[in-house]
Amino acid sequence: MGKPGFRRPVLHRSLTARLCGPRRFIQVLAGPRQAGKTTLALQAMDEVDQPSHYASADEPALKDTAWIEAQWERARMQSRGSRRRSVVLILDEIQKISGWSEVVKRLWDEDSRKSTPVKVLLLGSAPLLVERGLTESLAGRFEVLRVSHWSFAEMRDAFGWSLEQYIFFGAYPGAARLIKNQDRWRRYIVDSLIETTLSRDILLLSRVDKPALLRQLFLLGCRFSGQILSYNKMLGQLRDAGNTTTLAHYLELLAGAGLMTGLPKFAGNVARQRGASPKLQVLNTALMTATSNLTFGTTRNDGEIWGRLVESAVGAHLVNGTVGSPVEVFYWTDRGREVDFLLARGRKLVAIEIKSGRRAGALPGLLRFGEVHPTARKLLVGADGVPGRVPAHTGRQLALRLRKGTSVPARPQPRFC
Repeated sequence: MGKPGFRRPVLHRSLTARLCGPRRFIQVLAGPRQAGKTTLALQAMDEVDQPSHYASADEPALKDTAWIEAQWERARMQSRGSRRRSVVLILDEIQKISGWSEVVKRLWDEDSRKSTPVKVLLLGSAPLLVERGLTESLAGRFEVLRVSHWSFAEMRDAFGWSLEQYIFFGAYPGAARLIKNQDRWRRYIVDSLIETTLSRDILLLSRVDKPALLRQLFLLGCRFSGQILSYNKMLGQLRDAGNTTTLAHYLELLAGAGLMTGLPKFAGNVARQRGASPKLQVLNTALMTATSNLTFGTTRNDGEIWGRLVESAVGAHLVNGTVGSPVEVFYWTDRGREVDFLLARGRKLVAIEIKSGRRAGALPGLLRFGEVHPTARKLLVGADGVPGRVPAHTGRQLALRLRKGTSVPARPQPRFC
């Protein structure tokens, strides 16, 4: 996947170190499809000087808990055959097995009592479902490494992409070699990623009373990514009848599968935030472009469409990069004046406005936000602010090379974590 020898930073930063250390916790890699979880696990198997056993439950026929026990026993036999040397057991797509967390708890506790040196790495493509299983049965026994969609820096380093290619074609590494044939690339995204995620990671594993409504909501989110839509307005756009509670639940399922989310409004009050309309945000811009009929050239030459795509790319970058951190991503609006994104950690606030044109013009949203929150930092991306080629690192690092307003150029790196 990518250039030979390419490694995602998470491998060297956390995963290999944890597997090389003593057996303390079950390690969990959770993230959307095509984020590279399996590749990370296989790379870790090569780098960790320990025997290992890999098995995947990602097959059309669902497996049962007996399959987990059989794989676990193979790892135990490897450990006994290597004179009690530690063995790494890797179980992929674990969320597809009903009741997986209870049997994993029992087997892990058995090994803990008998000092059996089997280390366990679990992989899951539906983070919401994986976390439910963890919290139900495995409290105190696991650590989670959240794997998000690839950043611009990773796609650039792995495939030599430009920023414009990243904005349009998104961050699915498995599709990177197909972009010269845009029709083939689009069919791969729709058939192998979108449809598989909807049908196998959501509809097959969660209770969804209105599957057609969920699919329509997903397409609506792709069409209106970057826009604020009330749930009532969404219902007016959708053909299948439903209610606002159902839409909010389906939006949560889509977010849990790594497809799209609804950014909450920053209001300083939890109750007011929950009652506000969400800002729809895809988590990978490939979802927007693959579900449209626009080509790269047509999109790049249309300032309005390209501007919406740029804003969605920045939003996806921020949301993906802050996964698992104490930083939260919001939008803000007051009497028609809007700030595109707001990063918050406690009382620390950073307001971010996106401008893809040559000139920023008036910035009423940032000005009003500064009046309401005078201690907040105000940042402009693009136009008269930071050059457009900015998302070179993860959102958690927030190293966007931003410039504050129109003051003296600088390279501030707000450190929330």
